[in-house]
Amino acid sequence: MALISSDRLRFPCEPWKLVENIHVPGDEGTLETLFALGNGHLGIRGAHSTRGDGELPGTFINGFHEIWDIKHAENAYGFARTGQRIVYVPDANNFMVSIDGEALSLAESTVLDYHRSIDFSTGVYEESTTWACRSGAVVTTVERRAVGFDSRGCLGLELTLSADRDVSADITSAVVNRQDQPVEDHSVHDPRRSGRHAGRVLLPLHLHGADGSLRLAWETSESRQRIAVAVDHWISLEGQPFETVVAEDESTVRYVLAINDGETFRLEKTASYVVAGADTAEDRGESLAVEAEANLLPFSEILTQSHDHYRQYWTTADVAIGGQPELQQAVRWGLFQLAQATARAGVAGIPAKGVSGSGYEGHYFWDQEVYLLPYLTYTNPAGARKVLESRHAMLPDARVRAKELSVDGALFPWRTINGLEASAYYAAGTAQFHIAAAIAFAANRYEWASGDAGFRAEVGAELLIETARMWASLGFFGKDGMFHIHGVTGPDEYTAVVNDNLYTNVMARFNLRAAAALEHAGITDTERMVWRQAAERMSLPYDTHLQVYSQDNDFMTLEPWDWNTPKSKYPLLLNFHPLVIYRHQVLKQADTVLAMFLQWQDFTAEEKQRAFDFYDPITTGDSTLSACVQGIMAAEVGYGDVALKHFTEALFIDLDNSHGNTIDGVHIASTGGIWSSLVCGFAGMRDQGEVLRFDPRLPAEWDGLSFRLKVQGRLLSVELAQGSIALALEPGPDYSIEPLLVNVRDHDVTVGAGTVTVPLDSVPVPPPSIFPSVFPTAGLPIVHA
Repeated sequence: MALISSDRLRFPCEPWKLVENIHVPGDEGTLETLFALGNGHLGIRGAHSTRGDGELPGTFINGFHEIWDIKHAENAYGFARTGQRIVYVPDANNFMVSIDGEALSLAESTVLDYHRSIDFSTGVYEESTTWACRSGAVVTTVERRAVGFDSRGCLGLELTLSADRDVSADITSAVVNRQDQPVEDHSVHDPRRSGRHAGRVLLPLHLHGADGSLRLAWETSESRQRIAVAVDHWISLEGQPFETVVAEDESTVRYVLAINDGETFRLEKTASYVVAGADTAEDRGESLAVEAEANLLPFSEILTQSHDHYRQYWTTADVAIGGQPELQQAVRWGLFQLAQATARAGVAGIPAKGVSGSGYEGHYFWDQEVYLLPYLTYTNPAGARKVLESRHAMLPDARVRAKELSVDGALFPWRTINGLEASAYYAAGTAQFHIAAAIAFAANRYEWASGDAGFRAEVGAELLIETARMWASLGFFGKDGMFHIHGVTGPDEYTAVVNDNLYTNVMARFNLRAAAALEHAGITDTERMVWRQAAERMSLPYDTHLQVYSQDNDFMTLEPWDWNTPKSKYPLLLNFHPLVIYRHQVLKQADTVLAMFLQWQDFTAEEKQRAFDFYDPITTGDSTLSACVQGIMAAEVGYGDVALKHFTEALFIDLDNSHGNTIDGVHIASTGGIWSSLVCGFAGMRDQGEVLRFDPRLPAEWDGLSFRLKVQGRLLSVELAQGSIALALEPGPDYSIEPLLVNVRDHDVTVGAGTVTVPLDSVPVPPPSIFPSVFPTAGLPIVHA
């Protein structure tokens, strides 16, 4: 059931904010994700700060995790040994307010007025509530939150309180260790959700508090990572805290005071988080707490950093849609989430949920290279480089992992935080070797788009070479003379451990070609020859009967899925044993279609259309990564209505909680796919060829589409209207206006500081492909029971 789009009284459509005007119980967990704040390093969920009013509140730091030994029911050589899971760090977002002896809460108190918002233009969360107290007083509380950017470990919280008469207020501010609070382990029922640790995770190292200040430090019990938080309080009235109490799981600062009629009381609470690796020093907790204290900033400075960051961000990152206010709000929410997941991550990966929740255990997947790095490469190239540097830092572990699986070069983990493989289910994890090509592809794209002269020598070449070595040893030349790659899983996890998965082979071919083209002393002549031969003779399964590229060698022989399966049985992974799914012709997400998008120059227009026509109807979209890619290729093929349908579905995945698990955090890769849907789908941008190319497909319902791209040291402005595309280079201290050659529908255009407008003809809708009828399915009796 839709959430945001279904109730515009509760969630009004505003172009630069997400707003909730009516509090309705039952959606707290989802809304905690939608109203979360973050900067790529530190994230705080958008929970109500009052005790009992949150469903899954928490604060996270990218990469701060606990480990444990994976217990396999049946062990085998090379299985992942160590689990990794992001940790809830001590949470500062807690206030308990009592007025004349009544504890205020949304669940128990009388609420006269309620309003909260998150402002995309400033990064500030604000919540205002007017309460009718049992004493007769009418009290208004206002909370504001912001995270730092130059100071990425800083969090600022502000609580103001006013009343229509004199009241006695009792206000407690707390820091809570949520990681070690008892809570249900939802992962038992849904593998997409994060599990919980059986034992205690955060062990106290240093606990000190006095006069409203807290200096606290813990260490994880197994990974031996350390975290410290320093918290200071300031109040607008005279007086000291009534008490300051420290403990390993909850530390509090309490104020008891009188607030007069017409008077506004203000409490500012600032926190500074610092993390570090294991340390054997005796004072390891105290010294880290001192470091956290040194980084503390006043609330006003944290607000200023947030305002300044987003003012600069939106000047180049905004994507404007003409005449579609609801889509525009959703797009800006998505772009805001991308900024929150990536802005200050440092040399680290991007978790599948950013820093907005614990879903997928805080792991990094191939998502970041294929779905997030396009956005980062063209809006924040420095951030893209840091993500690739984090992959490069994993090379030593990736080389060890390659040896474990009897291949050369480097084999990157399917899912990880610390560089080691954390996927306990190898069929849909380790077997997804295509992560190697995703990393190589992202490195090649970054070098192509950025013009970063030092990247190849420092990072890029080694990533391309080591992954190419892996492919050359994983595959083999068969008796047919073709190069085959067997025993792999492609992006479509509903078809696992297959031979010659088309996506994997197409991307491996790209990887081998790119590595073979490098001028590098570490490449031998024999290696280069093998890479070129493997690429040129790569086996790409093709069904001559259907005249469609097959997803793998056997996909066209599988039994078709019974599409009478009731909707209640989706997603299939939660309702059917994997073996049932694996033996049927059904997709979790676009696979062959994705290959044709990423390697666009390797396939003809007819091949792309026939593949889309064949695979789109049998794709469930159970993966949140699917709709955006399906929409991009529908636009290229010329199916405008289908493209807009898939785009809209992708756009509201989280805002409408359409997959039922937004509670665990933003589907950040899907959000990156929204950017690609706009830029690569409707604007038709393609890269890594001789020049940047555009083949626009603006929806008929839209008045226009405009965005900017950072390309080879330039800032390229792109404005689409019905019947035209306008291109210009924008001047600036960081950007060159040296002319840039681009291609618009196979015509070269030189773009400079002046606007160049190219007229566009409408794109005819092609007739759909006609396929021979498939054999009937025996059905799935289980679904009708």
